[in-house]
Amino acid sequence: MKLLQSVIEALESLSSNKMRSGLTIIGIVIGVAAVIAIVSIGRGAENSITGSIQGIGTNLLFVFRGGSDEVRNPKPLTLSDAEAMADPLQAPSVGGVAPMLRGDGKVSAGGESTNTSIEGVTPEYAPVRNTEVSEGEFISQEHMLGQASVVLLGSEVADQLFGRTTGLVGETVRIEGRPFRVIGVLQSRGGSGFSNEDDRVLVPLTTAQTRLIRRSPANRVDLVMVQAASAELVPQAGEEISQILRTRHRTAIGADDFTILTQQNFLDTAKTITSVLTIFLGGIAAISLLVGGIGIMNIMLVSVTERTREIGLRKALGARKIDILVQFLAESSLLSLIGGLIGIGLGAAISLVVREIAAAQNTPIVPSIGMDVVLLATVFSTAVGLFFGLYPANRAASLEPVEALRYE
Repeated sequence: MKLLQSVIEALESLSSNKMRSGLTIIGIVIGVAAVIAIVSIGRGAENSITGSIQGIGTNLLFVFRGGSDEVRNPKPLTLSDAEAMADPLQAPSVGGVAPMLRGDGKVSAGGESTNTSIEGVTPEYAPVRNTEVSEGEFISQEHMLGQASVVLLGSEVADQLFGRTTGLVGETVRIEGRPFRVIGVLQSRGGSGFSNEDDRVLVPLTTAQTRLIRRSPANRVDLVMVQAASAELVPQAGEEISQILRTRHRTAIGADDFTILTQQNFLDTAKTITSVLTIFLGGIAAISLLVGGIGIMNIMLVSVTERTREIGLRKALGARKIDILVQFLAESSLLSLIGGLIGIGLGAAISLVVREIAAAQNTPIVPSIGMDVVLLATVFSTAVGLFFGLYPANRAASLEPVEALRYE
C-alpha cells in the first residue's frame, strides 16, 4: 500500500513539471528506440541472409581453387576434375556436380543496357542449384555440344532490358556485343546479403569458355558445386571429393590446393557477422541510455534541491529515511519506465518503416521484434532509472530535518 502511495505521489510530482519531465524522458526514449530498432533489424537481416543461403539447397558443397597460404601455385579446377567428382565409383555419396564460370559484362537490347553477372553453366546446374524457369527452357546438352548462343535472363535483367518478364522467348540480346537468343527467364528468387539472384544471365558453359569468359587452361572452371546424395552424407561427400582432388592434383598430405565449403560454413559465417554487427551497433545505441540516465540523475538532484524544505517538513512529521528514499526512487524509475515504454513503440515504428523501405528496394528484410528484446529494454530502462536515481534519493533521505527546514 505504501508503495502504491509512493507511485501516486511520484506521478503527481512529475505531472507538476510536465515540460521538465518530458525533456528528461526523451533521452531514455531515444536510447530504447535505438536498441529495439537495431536489434530487430539485425535479426531480420540475419533471417533474410540465412534464408537465402538455405534456399540454395540443404546439401550443397562448394569447391574452390586455393588452399592454405602455405600452398603456392595451386592447380586450377577443371572440367576433368568435375567429371571425376561425378563418377559414382569414386564418389558414391555425390548426387550431382555443376561446374561453372563466372564473370561480369554488359547486356543490351533495344537501346537498353545493364551491367550484370554472366554465369556459364551446364544442364546439371538446374537440379543442383534448385533453379527453375518462369518461362522457356533451361540449357540443354545440345546447347552445350553446339556451343549455342543462347541465354537465360534473370527476372531483374529482363525487366531492365524489356520492361517485362514474360513473352521474351525468342528475343535477341547482346552480351559484350555478341548476339544471343533468349530461351527462357529465370524464376524470381530475390536478393540476398551476398548477391542478387535475379540480376544475372546464364549461358552454356562451353559458350562462355569460347566467347565470353576465357580462362587458361581452356577447360578451367571457377567453381564446382556438388550436391550430396543427402544432407547426412555431406561430410562423407566432402571427404570423397578431397581424396579425388588430392590424387588428381598430386598434392602432399596437409597441402591441399583447393577449398571445400558447405552450406553450414556459409550459415555460420553469416550468423557470426550479423550477430557481431548487431551487438556492436546495439552497444553504441545503448550509450544513449546512459546519457538519458545521467539526465535523470541531474533532474532528480535539481528536484531534491527545490524540495529541501518539503523533505525537512515530512521528516519532522515522522517520515522515515526509507520513505523519502522510496519516494525519489519511484520518481526516477517512473521517468525511466515511461520513457522505455514510449521507446519500445518508437523502435517498433522505426522497424516497420525500415521494412517498407527495404521492400521498396527489393531487399526483403523483415525486422524481428522478439519478446526477449522488449522485456530486456523495459527492465534495463527501469534499472537505469533506479541506478541513476539512487544517489539523488539517498541524498534527499539523508537530509537533517532542522537543516532542511532552515533551507531557503
